[in-house]
Order: sequence, then structure tokens, then C-alpha cells
Amino acid sequence: AWTPPARHRNPIAILEKSNEDRLAELVPIRYGRMLRSPFAFLRGSAALMAHDLAITPSTGIRVQACGDCHLMNFGLFATPERNLVLDLNDFDESLPAPWEWDIKRLAASFAVAGRDNRLSDDESRDAAVACVRAYRENLREYSRMSPLEVWYSRLDEATLIEMAPDEKVRKLRQQLADKAHERVVENVFPKLAEQVAGHPRIVDQPPIIYHVADPEFLDKVHEGLADYRATLSDERRVLLDRYRLVDAALKVVGIGSVGTRCFITLMFSEENHPLILQFKEACHSVLEPYAGKSRYENQGQRIVMGQRLMQSSSDIFLGWARGRSGRDFFVRQLRDMKMSIPMEGISATQLERYAGLCGLVLARAHAKSGDAATISGYLGKGDTFDEALGDFSLAYADQTARDHAGLGEAVNSGRLQ
Repeated sequence: AWTPPARHRNPIAILEKSNEDRLAELVPIRYGRMLRSPFAFLRGSAALMAHDLAITPSTGIRVQACGDCHLMNFGLFATPERNLVLDLNDFDESLPAPWEWDIKRLAASFAVAGRDNRLSDDESRDAAVACVRAYRENLREYSRMSPLEVWYSRLDEATLIEMAPDEKVRKLRQQLADKAHERVVENVFPKLAEQVAGHPRIVDQPPIIYHVADPEFLDKVHEGLADYRATLSDERRVLLDRYRLVDAALKVVGIGSVGTRCFITLMFSEENHPLILQFKEACHSVLEPYAGKSRYENQGQRIVMGQRLMQSSSDIFLGWARGRSGRDFFVRQLRDMKMSIPMEGISATQLERYAGLCGLVLARAHAKSGDAATISGYLGKGDTFDEALGDFSLAYADQTARDHAGLGEAVNSGRLQ
């Protein structure tokens, strides 16, 4: 069941509080993106759902939680061995927390996305149930494996294509994989950079990508790179040292992250091979008020460690830094074969299949850090939990629609821009 608390639930106030330390000129972009649909609102309101989930029942069993576990935070990306995998790919809010919070947010995201695609409530609920069923059944399988078997398991390109139920789906998955293989720095670089006076420079695309007027900005970036370098293992420092910084610019990313400080660095090797790194501000997790503080003082380190613990394989350039201002950042490559599964126009059958894949991935991520056997024992072999979360997902989709409408009213009244 989902019943909103009678007191202390003010969605607009919670959103405003989450914006307190963001770049004020970018906050209206965040609201604009959240206004597009209830699903966009859900994506941008992790703090609000964390507040809501904290009052729901919990077994008290903790895992390394994603903290912002909605369906668009799963996708394809490259492993260090250049294999393509489907996995979780956003860990800004990662923190040890009850396992229920991740699966509830994920299931609800399928119900909201289904409605966004004009699917019926029954079809949207079916997708949520399929997600939870896959989570429960695969968690049981992982509970029977050794810790090493769980650690080595991954959902790679070949397995995804092999799992396709028919030739049509097989071809579609192959096409998505082929597109992901094209999203590498050599292909991204020409779209982001241009030659200015004979030197490569990031193209300004305000208000999404733009250079900072601060004359000390590049000096600060150099300091950040040095601090970040110290978090890499020795062999990866050697690799990073083969590149030199030539330019940096601010870049607006995502929906929930809009307004946080994020910039990209354009770097080149002696042979003029490009490397683009993304420095993204690491704030305190939205789960922290309800699940407790992180053991890591640097919030970038919190994110990196959560990512390494939950993902099957992580970016070789993953690291963290602390800026001159005392702000924390985490670092990764920009778009290294990263690709989200498109949701626009998705059919009920496709959404249900994708829900099953996401449930499988989340089960593996939780099995890596948590007690899979105890959680699996609680879930049991029947479908009671699946059906219960199907009901919860539709109820929370109703809540999300109300909250999205409330955001529209706050903008129309002039409270928010």
C-alpha cells in the first residue's frame, strides 16, 4: 500500500531544499525538464521519493543501494575489455540502505513510464510485476552461487542477444548494440569540439555547454586533475599522464543533476588522440537523512565505491577529487559506449521484457553487497511480493502524477521559475 503521510510532505519544499547549493541560473532548466511529464518528474525527484520510501515497511536488511534506481539509470556501456554490458549506470545517490527502496523505485518507474507511453494501467502494472518477479527469481539463483560467481557474472551483449525470444527482437538488440559501439570518444569529439585559431576548443552550446568567465577556471581544473590522478592506481596514472589538458567547459547533465557543478575536460595525447573526462559534483546522498552518513568523507569516493560494488565492471578512469572550494567530484569518461534504452513509443511487450532485464541486473547488484539468501528467503517462491509491488507501483504512479501537477501549479503561480 502507499498512503502519503498526513504531515511533513511538501513536494515543492523538498525540491527547493534539494536546490539550495545548486547553480541558481541552472535550476529553472531542472524544473523545465521535470515539467515535461510525470516520468520526467520522477527522474528528477529522487529526494522526494527517498523521503516517501523512508516511512514504508522494511526488513532491516541492507545492501549497497543505488538510491536513484529508475529504469533510465540502467543502460549499455563498455567494460575495460571493450565488451558491451547492460548494467546500472548512475550512482550519485548510492549508499548502504534497505534493499526494498531500490526495487520499489524501479518498479514504480515502470508503472509511470508505461502511463507516459499511453499504456493501460494493467499493462503498466504488468511491467512493474515483471521487474519484481525477475528480481526475486534471479536473487534466488544468485543466493545459490559462490561470492566469486556472483562477482564475475554480467549481462553482456552476446547474452542479451541470445536471450531474445525471436528473430525480430534479436535484430533490434543487435541494432542497439551497434549504435552503442559507435558512441566512443573518436565519434563524440567532432560533435563537441572545433578548431579555433588552430587549437581544439569545446563548442559552446548555451545553456547546456559553455565556457566559464572565471580567468582562474583552467588553473582550478589543473588542480582538480592532479587531485583526481592521486585516486587512480599506478598503472592508470601512467595512462592518464599520456594526455594533456587543452580545454574545459561546464556541461548540464540529466534531470536530477541539473544545477550541480559538472564540467568536461578535452585532452589529447602526443599523437592527438582525444580523451574527454567528465567531472561531476558529488553531493550528499538523498538517502543520508534516512539511512545514515557515508563512511567516506569525500562524496566522490562514496559514489565511486558504490559504483564499483554494484556494477559488474567499471570505467578504468573512475576516480574522485576535491576542488579548491572544498566541493567533491567524481570522474569518468564521457559517453564510452554509454546508451540508454529508448522509451518513446515502447510497446507493452517491450516494456515488460526490459523490466525483466532491469530486475535481473538489480538482483545481481544487490547480491554482490548484501545477504542474497536472507532476502530471497523473505521473498519466497510465490508471487505475493511481486503482486504487492505491482499495486504499490500504480499507487505511487498516482502520487507522481499529483506531484507533477503540483510542480506545474508552483510554476504558474510564480513560486518557481
